[in-house]
Amino acid sequence: MSKTIPATQYCKSIFDGTHDTPKPARAGFPLVTSKHITNDRLDISTAYLISSADYATINKRSKISQWDILFSMIGTVGEVYLEKDEKTNYVIKNIGVFSCQNEKKARWLYYYLKSPAAKNHVRRYLNGAVQKFLSLGAMREFPVLPYNEAVCKGVDLIAALDAKIELNNRINTELEAMAKTLYDYWFVQFDFPDANGKPYKTSGGKMVYNPVLKQEIPEGWLAGTLDDLGRIVGGSTPSTKNPDNFTSNGTPWITPNDLSDNQGNKFITKGAQDISDQGIKDASLKKYPAGTVLLSSRAPIGYMAIARSELTTNQGFKSFIPTNNFSSAFIYYTVRNSLKTITQYASGSTFKEISGSVLKTVKISLPVSNVVDTFTKLVESGFEHQYLLEKENKLHAQLRDWLLPMLMNGQIKVK
Repeated sequence: MSKTIPATQYCKSIFDGTHDTPKPARAGFPLVTSKHITNDRLDISTAYLISSADYATINKRSKISQWDILFSMIGTVGEVYLEKDEKTNYVIKNIGVFSCQNEKKARWLYYYLKSPAAKNHVRRYLNGAVQKFLSLGAMREFPVLPYNEAVCKGVDLIAALDAKIELNNRINTELEAMAKTLYDYWFVQFDFPDANGKPYKTSGGKMVYNPVLKQEIPEGWLAGTLDDLGRIVGGSTPSTKNPDNFTSNGTPWITPNDLSDNQGNKFITKGAQDISDQGIKDASLKKYPAGTVLLSSRAPIGYMAIARSELTTNQGFKSFIPTNNFSSAFIYYTVRNSLKTITQYASGSTFKEISGSVLKTVKISLPVSNVVDTFTKLVESGFEHQYLLEKENKLHAQLRDWLLPMLMNGQIKVK
């Protein structure tokens, strides 16, 4: 690799966010921390708001500008986000900033910080016994590979791959919002189409009070539990002392970490490890068919995905194998809609967990079958489109991650 220079020589400035803890406000501006940077994205949906006065104070020392690179300094250190917008409406805490004020230099540094060489440097200079962190001083001395016009086209290629991934993610987000809105409209607000194609409840459809659910539901619908949606199954882990229990080309064996690494995708086909037939026998595992809805039941509760292939899981799941004419799509949104209740039912001193027996007591309304069938037909093409875009994104990401270290090492050049 070529000779590096300190980040202070490469960037216009390097700074961090506020060291104070502003009070939350009912309205105002998001306060973003390191935990809001994941998978190269900035997710401000869970950031709490601060007052306009605190926002102005923080902006005086730590204002984010276009082409600034945000760098997580605490916790999961080394996550990066490139700010492309001219105007921003958030401020930062526990985040470092490499400010280049130049698009080409910023993109180069952004991809360099994602390279194996940069990540190895981060690991060497981490501090903290309980919670890891990288100091601002270490950021300023960070060794940076200087901007190189000779491989600039390679960076442009990687940026194009990232842009395509981002576009696919936006499309999938819109498709997801449409499907979720339709579910809420039909099965939460009860405004599915009546016999005349009009919204059922809004148009005066008959509602009947159900004493079990303690609410009115459409006539003909029933009270039930999550157990009515399908067969709820668990998983387990074979002995890790026997290497023959695992293989590179067996049955996909999914753990909650796999869903975390799935980057919010709706579907999953494979995890980090496959399990052998011997491993399945050792752990008394069952194979679950494609269409099974996976729900992580511990550490943490609430990760979800739909299986696109036959697979099995460890003990961190309670999964739903569709039965009783309820589709994977309907089960997926019904379980998601019940997550607040599911979480409240969780117990455990070391970490919270939801058992299968408790999960089977979570009450839901059970629609008549023709409404579920119509909903499924309406969303299934969108589901398939989402899956294809997720699959495409994985291929783009694999190509990007293969190209990146070789570009930075000068092993390949793009003409």
